Amino acid sequence: MSDYKQLATEIIELVGGSSNIHSVVHCMTRLRFKLKDLKKADAEKIKNLDGVQQVIIQGGQFQVVIGADVSKVFTEITKMEIQGAGESADDDSDGEEGGEKESILDRVLGTITDIFQPIIPVISGSGMIKALLAILTVFNLVDTEGSTYILLSTFADAAFYFLPILLAVTSAKRFKANPFIAAAIVSVLIHPNFTGLVAGEEAITFIGLPVRAIGYGAAVIPPILIVWMQAYIEKLANKITPNTVKVFMFPMITILLTAPLGLIVFGPLGAIIGDGLYYVFEFFNNEARWVIPVLIGTFTPLFVMTGMHLSFMPIQLTQYATLGYGTLLGPGMLASNISQAGASFAVALRTKDKKMRALATSSGTTALFGVSEPALYGVTMKLKRPLLMVMISGGIAGLWGGLTNMRTYASSVAGITALPVYITDDLSNVINAVICIIIAFIASFILTFFFGMPKEGSEQTSEYEPKASETNMTNAESYQVNSPLSGQITDITTINDEVFSKNIMGKGVAIQPNDPTVYAPFNGEVKVVFPTKHAIGLQSDDGVELMIHVGIDTVELEGKYFESYVKENQKVVTGDKLLSFDLDKITAEGYEIVTPIIITNSDQYADIIFEPVGKVANGQPLVKIINKED
Repeated sequence: MSDYKQLATEIIELVGGSSNIHSVVHCMTRLRFKLKDLKKADAEKIKNLDGVQQVIIQGGQFQVVIGADVSKVFTEITKMEIQGAGESADDDSDGEEGGEKESILDRVLGTITDIFQPIIPVISGSGMIKALLAILTVFNLVDTEGSTYILLSTFADAAFYFLPILLAVTSAKRFKANPFIAAAIVSVLIHPNFTGLVAGEEAITFIGLPVRAIGYGAAVIPPILIVWMQAYIEKLANKITPNTVKVFMFPMITILLTAPLGLIVFGPLGAIIGDGLYYVFEFFNNEARWVIPVLIGTFTPLFVMTGMHLSFMPIQLTQYATLGYGTLLGPGMLASNISQAGASFAVALRTKDKKMRALATSSGTTALFGVSEPALYGVTMKLKRPLLMVMISGGIAGLWGGLTNMRTYASSVAGITALPVYITDDLSNVINAVICIIIAFIASFILTFFFGMPKEGSEQTSEYEPKASETNMTNAESYQVNSPLSGQITDITTINDEVFSKNIMGKGVAIQPNDPTVYAPFNGEVKVVFPTKHAIGLQSDDGVELMIHVGIDTVELEGKYFESYVKENQKVVTGDKLLSFDLDKITAEGYEIVTPIIITNSDQYADIIFEPVGKVANGQPLVKIINKED
């Protein structure tokens, strides 16, 4: 890819033009647009542009996955003088104009992303300086008592020591507060005068109000909460300050109100939240240290798809600040990223598609160095089966990392270049990291090479068959699944949930219900009833495994508006009442009620054929499943 200007121009045009862009930023592999109206963006045409690997709509953002060249495309976008380029989206908006209302989870994830994404490069760079210092020390290439060592250590630690100020700036941009005032207020937390009071034995008060003696060095949650409150105080200060004295009165009022509230209320509250999160993960680290690396190693692809991987950053940074090392992200993400590389290289060797071979080779190389999105969106998720192999391999390698207590001593991109952050005086930690890389790569490569490739000729085909009559039927045994509810059949590839639309859990169809009752679509057994009652898993007497998931993100309702009539391991017959829901109230809460119906063991069958898009009633045929011939 060389014509970045042309690609940038085409993307801007297809997202609805510059007038439809509220803001645009970029991370390591993708452009993140906040659009005024999502409906104006043509995701399908953008996906087909040369240089674009995928389009993801998540967390209120329209994300265009470019890969390693994203910064070059973004540079061309900034030259277009688009308002909001490089800035965070306005948090005051409840959702895009003409679009869907963001859920609370989406807003939280979007906030965390906007706050932490800009500081990840400086944290990673500082972490690599720490790694360099560790190498120099291990090989006795620097005098640990000399000024060179002290200065290098200062270069590495500065970003962590002043982390509250960095977070104050990015939080201010997210909450639309003055970043310079934010930096000044949060600087109070680490000012020598305050740290001296904390170190002293006397109680600290401000105009008679108690101030908790807390050390905020490398604090994560407190500065975010303080700046969030600052944004509201600024609005008040702006209203009550006359224009003639605003230049000094506005910041003075803001500082005098926010700083005490920060020290008395929001700083301690943030410290409590941070400590709570830290102790939860530290419990697993002490009592079952393999759990977290296995979970992170297995589910990192799903976390990356949703942006949830950044939600762990506050805890990871808290570990560095309190323990001097991290166990939360490093081992598991290293296992996952290297697994992406192994799977991509296996695809490159097995595929007959020249374009896919080139993409898999380049994406696999990038994943080796810790940037997994090109492999995830361009290869493994697109072909589906390799993604499952990646998750299995990541969990296996993550288990090794947990059992051997792998630790990172600085933040870095999780790839082979991150090995220095595992170096300590005891070289066993870095040796275990090397073994983790080998396990992840070999396991993923072998599993993908032998079991993870799609059937010949199916790499670029759609998983959704619109008409049963268009499919050549075989003489193999077939099973029928009836519709569990009444409504409008919808192509599942169009719904706003990547896990379902990309058939990650299996082939499926979606129904927009017009009746709030779900019935058994066949004779079988209830295998899973979700505690939140919004989803149910069934298995037919013929072995077909089916999941019915009412709505998108309705898990957030925690069971409100849902009623279940069956329990796990209960036998059901076609037409039995399974669950009901209040369609109007769920819709009023801002949730999409479209219901994915997924054949979760799709890979066990020769073909799965769905009825065409149109109206369907409960009990009518919905899916025909063709068994594999013996």
